[in-house]
Amino acid sequence: MSFESRAKEWDNNSRIERSKVVADKINEIIGNEEYNSVMEYGCATGLISFNLCDKFKKITLMDSEKEMINIVKQKVEKYRNENIFPVQIDLMNELYKQEKFDLIYTSLTLHHILDTEKIIKIFYNLLNKNGMLCIIDLDKEDGSFHINQKDFRGHNGFEHRYMENIFESVGFSNIESDTFYNGEKIYKEKTIPYSLFYTAGIKK
Repeated sequence: MSFESRAKEWDNNSRIERSKVVADKINEIIGNEEYNSVMEYGCATGLISFNLCDKFKKITLMDSEKEMINIVKQKVEKYRNENIFPVQIDLMNELYKQEKFDLIYTSLTLHHILDTEKIIKIFYNLLNKNGMLCIIDLDKEDGSFHINQKDFRGHNGFEHRYMENIFESVGFSNIESDTFYNGEKIYKEKTIPYSLFYTAGIKK
């Protein structure tokens, strides 16, 4: 599924609002820990990370879609963010060897990736020792969230235990999950409720 054609209209009010909630939750999860090198995967136009850019020395924003990354670059130039570095890459098909990270977070990306364990292993290998991975995604639902996307072939959300089991099998410790956000989508005058959860773990 391609998001390129939707990039210019991506920053609507609901996504801007939700990104602030997600950024606040990430901030809460990491607490007082200092992370110098941070990466967001599936960043889209960077809404979440632009809410966090004052907290970290360096944030690498990765997305597979060229148009999304182009918008991030425009924002970096406009707001003169010297600590944000956009990278167009599909980690499922390309190796990233430039550096490793202290913190990786991703929001509403994994349900678009069929091989959940593979991408989490990739994140694990991109983390420094004692680095944290934080996944934010949809709670398990009946498919209504993507009712307007007839070509959707991903996951209809995840159960917490499913995600925790993958984290554990890959090698993470101190794993925790919780639902933290309840939202609504409107489609053809129909209100579709959904919720978001996080799973976080530490690479030892």
